[in-house]
Amino acid sequence: MKKGDKKVIRGWVFYDWANSVYNLVIASAIFPIFYNNITTNRFLSDNNLETLPEGMEVTVEFFGATISSSVLMSFVLSASFLVVSILSPMLSGVADVSGSKKRFMQFFNYMGATACISLFWFQDVPIEVGILSIFIASIGFWNSLVFYNAYLPEIAEPKDHDRISARGFSMGYLGSMILLVICLGIVMFTGENGSNTSWSFVLVGIWWFSFSQITYKVLPNNVYGKKKEKGAVWKGFKELQKVFKEFAKTKRLKRYLAAFFFFNTGVQTVMIMAVYFADKEIEWPEDDGGAGLIVSILLIQVLGALGAFLMSKVSQRIGNIKTLSISVSIWVLICVAAYFVKTPTDFYMLAAAVGLVMGGVQAIARSTYSKFLPETTDHASYFSFYDVTEKVGMVVGTFSFGFLQLWLGSIRYSVVSVAAFFFIGLILLFLVPKEETLPIAKTAK
Repeated sequence: MKKGDKKVIRGWVFYDWANSVYNLVIASAIFPIFYNNITTNRFLSDNNLETLPEGMEVTVEFFGATISSSVLMSFVLSASFLVVSILSPMLSGVADVSGSKKRFMQFFNYMGATACISLFWFQDVPIEVGILSIFIASIGFWNSLVFYNAYLPEIAEPKDHDRISARGFSMGYLGSMILLVICLGIVMFTGENGSNTSWSFVLVGIWWFSFSQITYKVLPNNVYGKKKEKGAVWKGFKELQKVFKEFAKTKRLKRYLAAFFFFNTGVQTVMIMAVYFADKEIEWPEDDGGAGLIVSILLIQVLGALGAFLMSKVSQRIGNIKTLSISVSIWVLICVAAYFVKTPTDFYMLAAAVGLVMGGVQAIARSTYSKFLPETTDHASYFSFYDVTEKVGMVVGTFSFGFLQLWLGSIRYSVVSVAAFFFIGLILLFLVPKEETLPIAKTAK
């Protein structure tokens, strides 16, 4: 396949448009508010309360154990990321040997979309069953991305990776914002039981499935013409072992991945848990009904698309590592500031800052890793290391977030502790060498 084909690149970018609705509507916006409302109403009903007393924590019964609703969500998401971190390296080796990246990508795409649709019945089933849907949806979303990201070095030259990666994230932010607005139109007509809100989850599944067909229509399934052979699973493990030995020799790639582990742990933890923090800690007007949260999320989406574009321009001038260092420094300040935020106005200002650096750091982080890869045909296996690093970090981030809240009794301490991940990541970025010492090096700085 010839690199730089505009049709293929447009198709690849469209998967960001297709899948980002999960990240916004399910992971960040509508579902967290829906989940908090459902669990709060059940808690009030079970305890014969009309309103939630100040300082009282909403708890749920989960397999006989009583646990905070927000802590449960952080633990369940941590478990899903752990599953992804185990599956992705196993399957990526098989994908590289058999040339079946697209098939794996489709499988997890369709599994995740179906799980999103099943959230329609969340309020009508036991909490254990409803949580299973979000667990499977998370696995489908994140596992599909390892195969999706692995296409970037195959469809474009290294000099174009920043621009194309940023274009993908920008498309994702804009596309998901469109569906969010549609979902808000539905939520405005929601009855007391929230039944209309559930249709938002159905739309996410349909959107994700439908627009991904544009991607699958143009992406090749077997770029390097690998032949299907018996024993693909065993050969996949051997392939992964070979790639790991190559990876172990790359000083720059290893150091970058170590830095990525920490700063991306911070980014993903903020993305996943921010709404739960804002819903609990910000002093919204009594008649707000979640509107303030939605406005802040829309603000993040608009500025996220802009931030991804601007940061790709900055990286062209000063280099990827310097650009990431600036962005991560801003993240440290954001996390510290979040501890003191109480009013909606303060939160909107914080959301604006988050939006400007969120899209940019994600886009540049992905393209930087792609640039640092050696010449290889095993892109899925190499990106599985990236994916495992990301997911293990998300396990650590979400688990520590929930654990600190459980231990210290305040979600504010959990938020400010995220700054530590960014700070360590920043220090490690300074240790990434400008050039690789091996002849497999590429030109990114």
